[in-house]
Amino acid sequence: MLHQSESTREAAHAHTIAERVAFEVETEIPTAHGRFRFRAYRDLVTGDEHLAIVSMAPVTQGALVRVHSECLTGEVFSSEKCECGPQLDLALERIAAGGVVIYLRGHEGRGIGLIAKLKAYRLQQSGLDTLDANTALGLPADDREYASAAAILADLGLTSVRLLTNNPDKIAQLTEHGIDVVERVPLVTGAGPSNLAYLRAKRDRMGHLIPADT
Repeated sequence: MLHQSESTREAAHAHTIAERVAFEVETEIPTAHGRFRFRAYRDLVTGDEHLAIVSMAPVTQGALVRVHSECLTGEVFSSEKCECGPQLDLALERIAAGGVVIYLRGHEGRGIGLIAKLKAYRLQQSGLDTLDANTALGLPADDREYASAAAILADLGLTSVRLLTNNPDKIAQLTEHGIDVVERVPLVTGAGPSNLAYLRAKRDRMGHLIPADT
């Protein structure tokens, strides 16, 4: 029997981009990083509610874009086990002059969910790294897919982007779904004593493009 998120991922690939998301509402929200247009979408495959956080400045082809995975522990509780909170803050700061952050719900723990992520953290206390902890639970190391992000970008009229990422899989998947990534812009921030092993595992075992001196 497939893990539920694996089944969802297979279903997602079976749908075309046009069928993937439904636009629901747009509103302006002032934030610590500036004023943005928040556009909400419903994922027609997973049921998740995603956001496009769009700068008030004009957004044109080749705009700076961050595709960001939800991380409750890092973004709300400022967990230092990952760099997600600082990455989101820096991305919002960077796109304020003209760009987009796509905020994907349902990506907690690289797609395994909040409770499973906390179980993996518990295993990491025993010495497993972030990948081995997931697999010890019978879960994928990374179960995220980005068809919904590509659909949202297409809805915004963007077919080419400069992507704020260290993850080559995001580039590959967006390209597969028709988004031309004309440049990869590194997003290295939030490194500290509590997450260096995590960052090195992502670099050495998952191919993330993180500098060796991190």
